[in-house]
Amino acid sequence: MSRLNYHHLYYFWRVAKQGNLTQCAHQLHVSQSALSSQIKQLEQSMGLDLFKREGRKLVLTESGRKAFSYAEEIFRKGDELQSYLLTGEQQEGAALRIGMLATMSRNFIENLMQPLVGRPHVKYSLEAREQSNLLAALGNHQLDLALTNIAVIGDDKQLWQCQLLARQPIAIVGPPGLKLPERFNASYRKQRWVLPVNDSPIRSAFEGICAQHHFTPDVIAEANDMAMLRLLARDSGAISVLPLVVVRDELDSGKLVHYMTLENVFENFYAVTIARQFPNNLVNELLTLAREQP
Repeated sequence: MSRLNYHHLYYFWRVAKQGNLTQCAHQLHVSQSALSSQIKQLEQSMGLDLFKREGRKLVLTESGRKAFSYAEEIFRKGDELQSYLLTGEQQEGAALRIGMLATMSRNFIENLMQPLVGRPHVKYSLEAREQSNLLAALGNHQLDLALTNIAVIGDDKQLWQCQLLARQPIAIVGPPGLKLPERFNASYRKQRWVLPVNDSPIRSAFEGICAQHHFTPDVIAEANDMAMLRLLARDSGAISVLPLVVVRDELDSGKLVHYMTLENVFENFYAVTIARQFPNNLVNELLTLAREQP
């Protein structure tokens, strides 16, 4: 398949918008025959008729209408790109591309994105990736912002801009009706546990507390994904150790109860960016609003 000739596409787009070949040729400072020839070459390369004649009028065919809708978007994006490169200012409708660590709390992401939800002319996309893929996409300019709960340190090849956005307390939660105190003691020995996997910072901190109390938890399930931990906490009947934001809805509805908060144990949430000549203004706005949240 031959590559699309955008010069021909531009002429087609202008004629389709104008609806009159003669007038369009005058505006473009080309002869009518040259303009007609350019469009004919586009049709031949596609193997489709884009216009049909009705009397003296040129009318778009079904294929022509589809091609026109694509051309509209292509040249709108071209104008947007030109403005962006010349001034660094984004036009309305510019997109914000966000990558997030696949194991992060969806509730935290939802809270973070709330200022953009429903705002006119704002488009955004969210992609879940693992950490190395997340940073690679950011470094290759496929993402404007990366969200993670793992701190990122720069090296000689890449200087990451890593900002702490929030710290969420880690709590013990479980089904209602358990007679458990607000301080860790022998009452917790009788319980079954759902925990993050062994190599997670939350699990390591919890294991440290257990060691202080000479306590070995009866672990029935482990997960490295906060969405899965949320489901296990809600449905297993066991007690769990996780950030309160993860089970916000279950706590509000009474399906789960917050029994105690682990002292000096937090999950940190980071925003990672890289230096850009033309930064996305929505990134700065979103991060500023996030830091202002209580």
